[in-house]
Amino acid sequence: MIQNPLIFSISQNYPNPFNAQTTISYVLPESGPVTLSIYNLLGQKVATLFDGLQQAGEHKAVWEVTGAPSGVYFARLVSGSKTATNLMVLMK
Repeated sequence: MIQNPLIFSISQNYPNPFNAQTTISYVLPESGPVTLSIYNLLGQKVATLFDGLQQAGEHKAVWEVTGAPSGVYFARLVSGSKTATNLMVLMK
């Protein structure tokens, strides 16, 4: 039996630090519901980059920043019972 070599993960965004936009890459080992959101240091959601069903595999999302101040942000990936978080720095 061949197993899927993909592991649920979120990669470091690039560029980081970033200014106007950044790309977030992530891997899903199986298809299902996915939410990719951005949070500030206070834990407030500032953006949702994806919320819906996605196929297994490698994916990318671009956060085009409008109106958010410089600072530290977190990209949070949720799929089923799995969660992964990534730290990002916005410098304007």
